[in-house]
Amino acid sequence: MPQTRDLGGSWELRADGALPEQARSLAGVAVPAVVPGCVHVDLLNDGRLPDPFRDDNEKAVAWVGRTDWRYTREVAWTGDPHERIDLVFDGLDTVAAVELGGDALGATRNMHRGYRYDVTALNDGVARPLTVRFTSAYTEAEQVRDLLGARANAYPEPFNFIRKMACGFGWDWGPTLVTAGIWRPARLEAWSVARLASVRPLGTWSGGEGRLDLTVEAERLHDTHLTVRVLLDGREVARGELPPGDSRWVIGTTVAGVRPWAPIGYGEPTLYDLTVELSAGDVLLDRWRRRTGFRGVTIDRGPDAAGSRFVIGINGEPVLVKGVNWIPDDIFPSRMTRERYRRRLREAADAGVNLIRVWGGGIYEDRAFYEAADELGLMVWQDFLFACACYPEEEPLYSEVLAEARENVARLAPHPSLITWCGNNENLWLRGAMRWNQAEGGDLTWGERYYLETLPRVVAELDPSRPYQAGSPWSGSWEHPPNDTGHGTFHSWEVWNREDYADYRDSAPRFVAEFGWQAPPAWTTLRDAVSDDPMLPDSPGVLHHQKAEDGNGKLARGLAPHFGAPVGTEAWHYLTQLNQVRAIRTGVEHWRSHWPHTGGTILWQLNDLWPVTSWAAIDGAGRYKPLYFELKSLYAPRGLTVQPRAGGLVVAVLNDSPEPWSGRLAVRRRTAAGEPRAAWAARVDVPARRVSTVEIPAHVTALGDGELLVAELDAARALWFGVRDKDFAYPAAGLTVTADPAPGGLDVRIQAAGLARDVLLQADRIHPEAVADRGFLTLLPGESATVRVRGPFEPDPALLKAPWVITDLASVLRLGLAVR
Repeated sequence: MPQTRDLGGSWELRADGALPEQARSLAGVAVPAVVPGCVHVDLLNDGRLPDPFRDDNEKAVAWVGRTDWRYTREVAWTGDPHERIDLVFDGLDTVAAVELGGDALGATRNMHRGYRYDVTALNDGVARPLTVRFTSAYTEAEQVRDLLGARANAYPEPFNFIRKMACGFGWDWGPTLVTAGIWRPARLEAWSVARLASVRPLGTWSGGEGRLDLTVEAERLHDTHLTVRVLLDGREVARGELPPGDSRWVIGTTVAGVRPWAPIGYGEPTLYDLTVELSAGDVLLDRWRRRTGFRGVTIDRGPDAAGSRFVIGINGEPVLVKGVNWIPDDIFPSRMTRERYRRRLREAADAGVNLIRVWGGGIYEDRAFYEAADELGLMVWQDFLFACACYPEEEPLYSEVLAEARENVARLAPHPSLITWCGNNENLWLRGAMRWNQAEGGDLTWGERYYLETLPRVVAELDPSRPYQAGSPWSGSWEHPPNDTGHGTFHSWEVWNREDYADYRDSAPRFVAEFGWQAPPAWTTLRDAVSDDPMLPDSPGVLHHQKAEDGNGKLARGLAPHFGAPVGTEAWHYLTQLNQVRAIRTGVEHWRSHWPHTGGTILWQLNDLWPVTSWAAIDGAGRYKPLYFELKSLYAPRGLTVQPRAGGLVVAVLNDSPEPWSGRLAVRRRTAAGEPRAAWAARVDVPARRVSTVEIPAHVTALGDGELLVAELDAARALWFGVRDKDFAYPAAGLTVTADPAPGGLDVRIQAAGLARDVLLQADRIHPEAVADRGFLTLLPGESATVRVRGPFEPDPALLKAPWVITDLASVLRLGLAVR
């Protein structure tokens, strides 16, 4: 069996070459470094950089990305002698030259690949210096740009000329922090005779049974007869032979007695232990292990009377996608841990999410990400790593793209959660929409060959178990505009950028793969990141943590029709959080009411990678914005929504559960003070996985001033106010707040004498680590609710009396904190 020696832990880091003035103190200095890691983190840990997340320190550390660096340490092989010793890097970021004992081993130019070098000379037991020299990613990208010709992109950085995490060069939610380092594990592997070089299992489910298609590739040192043995949960399911000279074995077999993997809400995410063993005679040479599963995946893209469908199917059943987009959870991805991946994906699952889209400007995530998704029943949509730019198709990039794609398609094959590959993010769309074809370099290659030829060919060869999409958005062919609402996937960005969120209701796209609305992070997250005094919506630090073009202007224009112009930072913070929730609710409820015409929604975005005003539901410090809690309602298996239709108002009964939903639907028109005005009821019977719309009689919907509709079915409720908030005469909520100490915090009971709309308890204002279990809540007169607050604080009810810990919309408007 192979032996390994981990090369993680302590290394030395030095600047390589000229340094800018602010870094001259580093000349000749060895800084302690940690592998896996990156230069920024090492310098931060050694106290040589200011926190780049604070104020505008991002600018003060920009020199790091334009500097060359080198990592060094001594290595020796102290284990048993083997015929071969390999030096293995799972990831080098990005342009690196590797040397052992002064001898060059190789050079790299791709963050998204692994590398292996023969260092069998280490069998002598003598320690040698191992050096990895990193050239600035800017140097490489600018040289390739000069070689191949400039091409357009969405941001003024050369990220499309290097195979590296694009968003590290800055995005409309991220800082420009261009990294370098040994960002994934490094080790020595010693082996003899042969080893398992690649194991690629494809587990599928069809016709009530599982099938395993397995490709095994061995690396040989001798022409010895080899045996491959395949076990599932310890039971042998296949065995094969590799005669001398043969290094590849392919098997396809039906696997009896297995159950399918299914996503959240559609069954259990059943997994099995898959083991592949390589032997020579009675000698076990190598063993590979993964958890895997069996499922069938389809995307129905067929034509219908309205255009072209886009409905994902798992194991023969159409699935309503309730998704979120995922960006790297840290601008320094080497800091991610298995526990952090698990926590973030668990949070997504707890919010009712059933699909995570790994966006194309980030990374192919760590194995821990996909294993967590496998276990939780989260479907994964994986973009290939191209985003918002024109990408050259010539060398030195083409061969890197091809190798990267082949490696990662094979690497991620065992994971049943991965259900589809997507060629790029927005490149097919933006080339025309942004007129990149008319900009400098518009007549040069721009990536179309990758998306329509190279990548689908790789997926067809290595992973035919998963459907491929050329891009997102994409209408299926050039016969229709790429972002056509009637065909395929759609990105909804006119709303937010130019239109009010009420305009979501103007169309019913076939599948909404991106949409969103901004809000600042939690109060404590923003306050920790910005030292402005006073801190204002437009003070320098706040604006530095707003990366979207005219982002605060769009926030203000989005507030104006609904609430007016807030006066004061606290009111601005509350109302922008509320407007984000209102916007997302408007879109999701409208689109969900059109299932299966609209096959699903993927919110932009679940998470952030630093403290910033953004579209995220979980902010850069890991705190929940109110939007996170709203997702729990919007993505619940069952729900109600009042929707305007051509003939008037309807109640859409949303049933994404495996059982029919029957009961008495009641709709009441009442005043804000609780006085009844009209009522109507009807029995509804909604089949499983269906939506039914029920027209509300006109006499019930004839809303007068200060009136609202309340629709109820079992425990589900929907409200309809008919006018915008600044035009609604909200009475005083009359809140009574009591709190009882509870294990780990407080149980806070909120009672309303009047209509209490959008009550919010901001737990982080009690303690930075406190967490509430609810976001905005609305209480009708006489109702109450309990908010559970947990965290490392003394459970003193007096904490709730601090300003802005608990507030509601009527109070914000009535107290003049918003101009009406």
